[in-house]
Amino acid sequence: MPFTPFHFGPAVAVHAIAPRQISFLSFCAANVLIDVEPLYYMVTDQYPLHRFFHTYVGACVALVMTIAIFAGARRLASVMPLPNLFGWKRLTMRPIALGAALGSFSHILLDSVMHGDVHPLWPVSNVNSLHGVISLRALHGSCIAAGFLGLIVVGVRRVLGKGEGEGGTRGPE
Repeated sequence: MPFTPFHFGPAVAVHAIAPRQISFLSFCAANVLIDVEPLYYMVTDQYPLHRFFHTYVGACVALVMTIAIFAGARRLASVMPLPNLFGWKRLTMRPIALGAALGSFSHILLDSVMHGDVHPLWPVSNVNSLHGVISLRALHGSCIAAGFLGLIVVGVRRVLGKGEGEGGTRGPE
């Protein structure tokens, strides 16, 4: 994906399906963390843009790093006041880990379809058999559609009073 926000569409959809079990925040955090890599290579004018973190091995590292960031923030919040933006303090480790895992691995899957320089199975193989399997228009459209459908589900749940948000809270956050 050219921009991480396209990955947020599937994040909304997945979180809407299981809001208490999958953290939207950790899903998005894992995606942003992975996309720091091509941003760095773009800024420094180095190619290829997609390297280690755009492999499934790199996704595992990003997953662990995302969990560690949330755990570290929780520890830090126990000794100093930190704002509870988006209700992150209420999250337990299971939804954080599931969100980070789904975010990391779906990122590699989606970027494998879009970018020819992604080698998802490295170090076993440099082949990317998913590249171009569907058009970019279809890929982007499906990510946007997933986001809209997820927002509809979240909205309906909130209207019906069943709005379970991050960390299993009910109602507006």
